[in-house]
Amino acid sequence: MEDIKRQPDSSMCFVCGRDNPIGLHLTFYIDGYQVRTTFTPGEEHQGWPGILHGGITSTILDETVGRTCFLVDMWAVTARFQVRYLKPIPIGQPLTAVAEIVRARSRALEARGRILLADGTIAAEAEGLYIRIPDERRRELERILDLQ
Repeated sequence: MEDIKRQPDSSMCFVCGRDNPIGLHLTFYIDGYQVRTTFTPGEEHQGWPGILHGGITSTILDETVGRTCFLVDMWAVTARFQVRYLKPIPIGQPLTAVAEIVRARSRALEARGRILLADGTIAAEAEGLYIRIPDERRRELERILDLQ
């Protein structure tokens, strides 16, 4: 089994941005053929009292599922994304988001992911289609993110 490797992040991304004062500050890891992260939502992340807001749920899933593109050295943007909310996600309890590739082609990638509660119950799942960005844009982003 491969070692777990940390994925790159950026300064101001809402999900992974180290310097974003209102961001989620998530760290993503490659674990074999999966991407994963953990998060414990706080009161500031709720919709209904005590329940994680569905938009935050979707955001975490889109970022986790989209980061599977790095598994095949693809930089991409979301073209289509669908979430199924299965269980309310309580705030104040740790959760794990996990994603894997379903199919990779030269310009597009399909992937799926899920959010697991602390007891392993699947609370939400998603599927996405991601389209490769042009090489010149990738090089520009790599420069901005200091990844060259």
